[in-house]
Amino acid sequence: MTKAAIDKKRKVHFDPDNVDIIVAQGENLLQAAIDAGAHINASCGGAGVCGTCKVLIKEGKVKSTRTEKLSAEEYKHGFRQACQSSIITDLTVSIPVESRLETAVLAREGKEMAAGVQQPETLATGWRFNPPLSKLFVELPPPTLEDNTSDLSRVLRGLKQQYNLDNISVDFGVIKKLAKVLRDGDWKVTITTLMTGTETQSDGEPRLTMINIEPGDTRGKYYSLAFDIGTTGVRAQLLDLKRGRVLAQGVDYNGQISYGADVITRIAYCQKRGGLQRLQKTVVTTMNGIIKELLTQAEVEMEDIGYVVVAGNTTMLQLFLGLEPKYLRLTPYTPVANFMPLVRANYLGLELGEHVYLYALPSVASYVGADIVSGILGTGVHQRKKLTLYVDIGTNGEIVIGNSDWMVTASCSAGPAFEGGGIKHGTIATDGAIEQFDINPSNFEPTISTIGDTKPKGICGSGLINIVAGLLEAGVISQNGKFNTDLHTKRVREGSDGYEYVLSWAPETQISKDIVITEVDIDNLIRAKAAMYAGCQTLIKSVGLTGNNLEQVIIAGAFGSSLDIEKSITIGLFPDIPRDRFIYIGNGSLLGARLTCFSTDMLDEGEKVARMMTNFELSENTTFMNNYIAALFLPHTNADEFPSVSKRLATGEKVN
Repeated sequence: MTKAAIDKKRKVHFDPDNVDIIVAQGENLLQAAIDAGAHINASCGGAGVCGTCKVLIKEGKVKSTRTEKLSAEEYKHGFRQACQSSIITDLTVSIPVESRLETAVLAREGKEMAAGVQQPETLATGWRFNPPLSKLFVELPPPTLEDNTSDLSRVLRGLKQQYNLDNISVDFGVIKKLAKVLRDGDWKVTITTLMTGTETQSDGEPRLTMINIEPGDTRGKYYSLAFDIGTTGVRAQLLDLKRGRVLAQGVDYNGQISYGADVITRIAYCQKRGGLQRLQKTVVTTMNGIIKELLTQAEVEMEDIGYVVVAGNTTMLQLFLGLEPKYLRLTPYTPVANFMPLVRANYLGLELGEHVYLYALPSVASYVGADIVSGILGTGVHQRKKLTLYVDIGTNGEIVIGNSDWMVTASCSAGPAFEGGGIKHGTIATDGAIEQFDINPSNFEPTISTIGDTKPKGICGSGLINIVAGLLEAGVISQNGKFNTDLHTKRVREGSDGYEYVLSWAPETQISKDIVITEVDIDNLIRAKAAMYAGCQTLIKSVGLTGNNLEQVIIAGAFGSSLDIEKSITIGLFPDIPRDRFIYIGNGSLLGARLTCFSTDMLDEGEKVARMMTNFELSENTTFMNNYIAALFLPHTNADEFPSVSKRLATGEKVN
C-alpha cells in the first residue's frame, strides 16, 4: 500500500450492524469489518477459497475480481468476497444473512448451560469443596518500640498463630502495598492465598502463595472464573468460592472466527506478520467482554475476582497464551508445553486485578487438549471401571477410550462439515439453520424445521446428519452417497455442482435461493463421519476390544446436544450398540474447569488424568487409514458392524 493511499481515509458503513469505521484507502474489506465489529463468516481465514464472506456493495467501489465462489449474476449485482476486496472509495456494505454470525443460538446455548445437562452418574465423585484460592482474616497487634518487627514478619507470624500456616511464599505485589493496607485496616486484614503447585512441601503441607492483602474482613467476597476457550465459541462461569456455586454464565463467539473457522487456518494465519499477536488480542477481547457481562449479571466487583481456570484445545490455549503454534501442525506435532505454569491474568491482557493468577488445565498432545482432559476429569471416567468412549465432535474430533485403569486417546481431523463448513448451503447452528428433516417415501417431499422456527437460510451440522440419514432410508441416495436419478420427483436434479436435492424452494427461504444438498456435500459428510468412526475403531482395536465391549458412550460439546443418536448411527458415525449406553454430558471442558476452581483435589486429578492418557497419532497410522477407507460408505462397507442399520435398510423400515 502506497503512502498516498494510506493518507487517504475512507468511511465504510456496515449494515445491518449499523456501524461505521474510518480506514485507509486500499484496506482489505474483511479486515475493516473485523475492526468495526461487524462479524462476517470467513471459514478459510481470508484465503478466498470458501466464499462464506460474501457481501453486497450497495454504494461505492472496491477493487476485486470475481472468483469461482461468486456467480456472474451475483458479481453483476454487486456481490463481492470481502477477503478479496480492497477499499477504493467510501462504502456502504450490506452483510447478507448467510454471511452473518447470529447471536440467537448463543442465547439458546446460554439457557442450556443454565439448566445444566450433566447427569449424576457421569460426574466425578469423591472430591472435597476446598478451593485452591482461600481468604484468611487476621487481627494483628500494631508495632511498638518493643515489637518493631517488619510488617511482613508480623503478618506471617499472625498466620502461624491463628491458622497454623507456615512456609508461605509471598508475591511481590503484596509487599508493594503491605504497609498501606495494614494501616488502612487498623491491623485487621484479609489475606488471599493460592495453592501454587500440586506437589506438597517437605512437611506435607500444600504450596501456598500469598497473592493479595485487603483491609478489613472481605472473606464473604471472593470469586473465580472458569473458561472454556473453544474454536467457535468462548464460554465462562463466575463462581462463588465462599458458597460453592455458579453465580453467572456467559457465551460469545470467539472473535478469532473471523480469521478462520478451524485451528489449521488460524495456525497458518499466525505465520503472517503480527498474526499471533492479533489472534491473542482478539480472543482476550472476547473474554474481557464476557467477564464484564458476568460481573454485571452477578453484581460483583472486578477486584473481588481472585483466580481464573481455563480449558481449551491445545491450539486455542497456545494462541491465548501467545505461544508459537506452528509446530503443532508440523511433524512430529509438538506443543510448547503440556503443563503450563501459573501466569498473571493481566499479563495476558485480561482486565482483572494484578494479583489474579490464571491456571491452564494440562494438555496431552498437539490435538488432544485441555478441553478433553477437563471433560474426562469432570465426568469421572478415570474413577470408574466402566469401559467408556468419550467423544467431543467438531472440526478436530477428540476421542478417549478407557476407565480407571488406562486410557487411550486420539484426535481425528474430521473437517468442518459437522459445523456446517464445506457445505454449499452450510451454516453454523443459528436461527434459520435446518435442524430436523423427514421425508415422505411415497413422493419424496421433505418436512423440515429450523432453529428458531424461522425461514431456512442453510444447513447446520446436526441437520446435515439428519438429512443424509433420511435420504438414505428413503432410497433417495445409495450407500455410496450418490443420488438415485430415476425417482419421479423434481426435488432431485442436476445442479452446478452435480446432482442435488432441493430442501427448500427460493420463495420459502431467507436467502431467496433454493437451498440444496449436493453429492459433494454428502461426500464431505461421509469423509467427516468416516474419520470419527475410524478413530474410534483404531483405538478400540488397539486395546484388543470391539465396539460391543463399550459400556458407556459420553458425547460432549455444544454440537452433541442437538445430535440424533439413531440417525448418527444410521450414517455410521457411532458404533451400532444399544442406544441406552449413549449419554450427552454438555460442555465437559467447562465442567472440569469449574470443578478445578472448587477443589484442590481436582487440581491434582487433572494432572493425573493428563499423565495417564496414551496418545495415538493417527495422521500416519496405517490401521487408521484402512479403517477410514472402510468407513467411506453409509453406514460402512462391512454390514456386520452395523447390524440394526443394515437390517432396517434391507427391509425399508424408518427410524421414528
